[in-house]
Amino acid sequence: MQTFADAVNGYNNSLDPDLSLPRDIRVMNPFKENPEIGAIAEKFYHKFYNDREGRELILGINPGRLGAGATGIPFTDTKRLASDCGIHIDSFNSHEPSSVFVYEVIRAFGGPAEFYKKFFINSMYPLGFVIENKKGNWVNCNYYDFADLYSALRTPIIEHLKAMILLGVSREKCYVLGKKNAKFLHEINKEEQLFRELVVFDHPRYIAQYKSKQMPLYVDQYLAALSGSIPI
Repeated sequence: MQTFADAVNGYNNSLDPDLSLPRDIRVMNPFKENPEIGAIAEKFYHKFYNDREGRELILGINPGRLGAGATGIPFTDTKRLASDCGIHIDSFNSHEPSSVFVYEVIRAFGGPAEFYKKFFINSMYPLGFVIENKKGNWVNCNYYDFADLYSALRTPIIEHLKAMILLGVSREKCYVLGKKNAKFLHEINKEEQLFRELVVFDHPRYIAQYKSKQMPLYVDQYLAALSGSIPI
């Protein structure tokens, strides 16, 4: 019987979608674009998920360029991957504000080993998106930023969420990062009945960017909800 880590790594390595996206939006797939990332992700998941226990799911929006879009590990930039997880990427460096807050929560919970023993972080869609802005720069794009993008992704999102359940996450409760993200998951969940309860948090990026002085309060808020999680 495969471990949780085996299941996650197998799923990540299989990600090669044939999507027809509007507006010249492009997909970021670090598992295909950087040969180093597959090995790094496998090391991470084998370190923290090398068992057959279930986890509770924490869902972000979709990977950004400096987090999972680069490292392949949700809300984990190269700095936190090295300092907190003991895993080093030598080919590039990244700093993501969301990762700063998430790892404040993880440290307050007891550290990566304790946190990842109970929770699995992923996203509504596992790969990131970029779009060219008016200055000619490629910037992050969320799955809900454009109605036609969400329309193109709705079925793949549902398929992805069902795949997360097959990995071994609990259907009792799902933690959702971002209120707008939760709006779309509520809509999907009403139809698909994937999770019995959705717990909604303000998104880490919002907290890090606009509420940094109140970060300790938000850490406490996250901890209060996560510490009351049901056993799987």
